Amino acid sequence: MKKILISIALFSTLIISCEKDYLNEPKPTSAVSSSVVFTSKDGVNAFISGILRASRLELNLDRLDTGGLPSLYFARTVKGNDLVLGVQWYGFDYNNDNRDPTDKRTVFNWAFPYTLINELNILIKGINNSDNLSKTDKNEGLSQALTLRAFYYFQLAMEFQHTYSYDALLPAPPIYTSPAMEGKAMSTLTEMYTLILSDLNDAVEKGAKSRLDKSYVNKNVTYGILARVNQVMGNWSEAETAANNARIGYSLNASDYSNGFISIDDEEWIWGIPQSFDQTISINTAPHSFTDNSNKIGYGEAFWNEDFVNIFTQTDVRNTFFDLFGLGDNSGSYKARTSSKFKLTFDPDIPLMRSPEMLLIEAEAKARQENYTEASKLLFTLQKNRDPNAVESANSGTELIDEILVERRKELYGEIGVEWFDAKRLRKGITRTGNHRIKAQGNLLPDDKKFFLKIPQSEIDANDNIDASVNTDR
Repeated sequence: MKKILISIALFSTLIISCEKDYLNEPKPTSAVSSSVVFTSKDGVNAFISGILRASRLELNLDRLDTGGLPSLYFARTVKGNDLVLGVQWYGFDYNNDNRDPTDKRTVFNWAFPYTLINELNILIKGINNSDNLSKTDKNEGLSQALTLRAFYYFQLAMEFQHTYSYDALLPAPPIYTSPAMEGKAMSTLTEMYTLILSDLNDAVEKGAKSRLDKSYVNKNVTYGILARVNQVMGNWSEAETAANNARIGYSLNASDYSNGFISIDDEEWIWGIPQSFDQTISINTAPHSFTDNSNKIGYGEAFWNEDFVNIFTQTDVRNTFFDLFGLGDNSGSYKARTSSKFKLTFDPDIPLMRSPEMLLIEAEAKARQENYTEASKLLFTLQKNRDPNAVESANSGTELIDEILVERRKELYGEIGVEWFDAKRLRKGITRTGNHRIKAQGNLLPDDKKFFLKIPQSEIDANDNIDASVNTDR
């Protein structure tokens, strides 16, 4: 019987531990006895801590563009029009030709989420079967695990099929809700999104506002992911409510644009990945190591499209762009505009969710429901915070929605691949303009198959329930 690519086998090669060290060196691993992990809240938190640390997992693919969750987001960023990539890592993503069954982007974007999903299933099973944990501790642990499982299934749904509104009956990656050693057949987008919503709604009911720090999941994070999922599905009332709940307690503060987006303690950050110098795997943390060209310890090969730069006013704090090399306006060089938004250090924290994103999801949801007055007011709240000379929009309808989408790009550039995310969910294309190094080859048509990846050959080889026909017409 063939074995599935994902899960315990991968972690067993990465993690070696004995029980007495577990609580001091947290890690997600089935090699540690459940008598240690699931007898106390500390044990569960240690397990979760290991899963969170593994969000930077490289899976030994020997590439700096497969460095955990940040690399998945940055690969989406370089597929768009706003960022211009030099001759460097992520080049295949920049060309939009890194999607075949044996390509490392395809292999990583499949194996990485499934590795963590299997560990989360181990965690969920262990918590449910524990006779030692209180109901409160069980609920808190389950809420975090269910949220993270939904989050990684959401990444798989976005990466390996058309968007939900294209055809919800299309094949989607297999679904596992318990620890797995043998492969299952493909699911459908309907089945996957049903599980995602079920996990997130369950997590909201079980979750708490408190947490150890902002790398852990609490209700705000769960609501934030729920907002993104409903945004993709077009469930606008649900998206509005979730986004509003996600940003409760997190104000707007533009100081990060001068601080370099390196601290999880910034008051806008709802969720992030903290790093310390002794835990940094390598200097491959996107986006900092690629977009900070002024600091010569990084790779410095990500620049910004002049057409994108030109949509910012001079008084907008988010206008962090400058001509580092003195090339002058309209030089045509892909290096014409760099940015100081992200400051490269050896241990920058990584933003995963911030309050401005949630505000803009809420504004878009209001506008989609034709509540244009409230949507415009909410949009202006952010615009005024970023630019003292901002003027409230007089737009409504499609024009207001388009303005909100532009604001998402202006606010979230370089962070979570927002341009690609919006183009995919809204079934729009991406056309390269301005001073791009690669133009036509990188263009994406509406509903382009290049918006998703083929199923990895390694999974086809390892899973009796999936054969090569799965990639037919993909």
